[in-house]
Formats: sequence, C-alpha cells, structure tokens
Amino acid sequence: MTVRFVRPVSHAAYLSRYLGLAALLLFLIAAPLHRFGPLTTPDFIALTLISAGIAAVSVVLALIGLQRLWSVGARGGVWSLYALLLSAIPLGVVAYGGFLYWQNPKIYDVTTDTADVPNWLSIPSANQQWLPRPAAVSKTDRDAQLEAYPGFLGHRYEGAIDRVYTAARKVAKAQHIRILHTDGLIGALPDAQPGAPKQDVHEGAADTPVEDLPAIVPVPLARPAEAPAPTFFNGSGTVMMQGDMRTLIWGARFDVLIRLREDTETTLVDVRVASRFGPHDLGMGKKIADSYLDALDAEMQGLNDN
Repeated sequence: MTVRFVRPVSHAAYLSRYLGLAALLLFLIAAPLHRFGPLTTPDFIALTLISAGIAAVSVVLALIGLQRLWSVGARGGVWSLYALLLSAIPLGVVAYGGFLYWQNPKIYDVTTDTADVPNWLSIPSANQQWLPRPAAVSKTDRDAQLEAYPGFLGHRYEGAIDRVYTAARKVAKAQHIRILHTDGLIGALPDAQPGAPKQDVHEGAADTPVEDLPAIVPVPLARPAEAPAPTFFNGSGTVMMQGDMRTLIWGARFDVLIRLREDTETTLVDVRVASRFGPHDLGMGKKIADSYLDALDAEMQGLNDN
C-alpha cells in the first residue's frame, strides 16, 4: 500500500497575499489621485497610512505562513513571498517618511534670513483638515532651523537688481515655481515709448492724394507671446516674488517667497519656503530652497561668462 503525505495548508499565508495586494492597490490609486487629481494632501497621507497598516498585517501573516512552512511543511510559502513583495512599496514609503521625520527638525517654514525674515505678500492658507500647523513660526522654530541648517544662507551676486531679477524670474519658471504676487515693481513699459518721434500731420492731408504710397502696405506684427515685457522698478532696492509649487514625484504643495535686495553693486537673494500642511516639512523646504539657489548660481555664472 502506497502512503501519501498530505501537506497542511497555511491559511495565514493564503490571506496575506490578498491583503498585500489590497494594500498595494490602495496606494497606487491614492498616489496619482493626489499628484494629478483632486485628492488633498491630508487625505493622501491618511490613505497611505491605511495602506501601510494593511501591508503590516499582511507581512505578519506572511511570516506566520513561512514559519508554518518551516515547522510542518505547510503549503503557502510562495503566497507568503508574494505578500512580502506586494507590501514592500507602501511600507517602504511610510518607513522613508518616518526616517525623514526623525532626521529633520520639526518645522514647516524655513528661510535663509532668520534675523530679518521676509514677510509673505499674501499669507498662505489651506484647509488643514487633520494636519494642522501652528498659526505662526515661533522663535523656537527659528532656533531649531539654525541648529539643523547652520549654513543655510542667502546668496549674493554681483550686478544690479534688474539683472538679478531677470535671472531669478527665469530660474523660478524652470523650477516650476508659479509666481502669483510681486512687490517692488511698477509694471510693464507701455508700448508707446515717451519721447518717441511722432509723424507730422498737416491740415488737409486727408483730402490730398499721396502719390508715393507702396502698392502693399506692411502690417505691423504683434509682440511675440513669449517675449518678456520690460519692467520698471520702484527704486526701493527690494523686489519680492511669491509663488507656489508642487514637488515632482509626490505633488506636495509648498509656498515660496523670493526676496532681492540691492546693495551698492551687489544683490542679495533670500528664499523662504513653507509647506501647506502639517507642522513638519520632512526637510523638503530646505531642499527646494537649495535647488533654487543652486540653479540661480548656475544662471548667474552663465551670464557672467557671457
């Protein structure tokens, strides 16, 4: 008589596979809805934490399945491996966020000038939902920034403010910073320049035929849409630009303030960056400011070389 060994089945491993799949699908649906759709940041974080919680349960069940495979040879080892792979993404994202949370100071607003902080032209506001943040930045927060980022300072460039402003505006666009408010500018130059020569108009010119008109009269073309309008400065020596931006991968929203101050033959550029949700920016505010200033350094270096 042939004796056949019937292996037991690990129900924990079987369930872990489906829980891991559910966690991954929840995260993959929430992420693009936040980056490109209507899902708000607090809702996205809540769904990500839920998906990580489901993934954690899946990992526990998968480990039980592997233990059963080792101890009694229960079926379900492949299911457990699938569950571990499926749970890795939501758990990895939350783990990396937790690492940034503990590595960086608990602040949401950073500036390159803590002694004379640039003031917002329009105070940023958003529905905080379950991620409220302090109404104002305290001295303790500024001290925490100084301790964490001692070399985080503004950059000084040789040149008048109009030259640096042109480069700063160009770099802001390249960094996907949408400028919404400005201060220190009078406005664009009119199309008709003051003092431009006027055409002579004589009495009776409308009744007098003109013999030397060309057969085809050229029509003046409109200014190209991409041509930058000339700018007037109000003479204060300070220009402020405020805008907002979203991070490339996760689409987190940040408000950005850029201040230019002219001093003799140099211009000092300071940056202030604040996250819109929660009391912690996970260190992304400083990264945004550093990225902008580094790009501005490269732009000004290119202008100087030319």
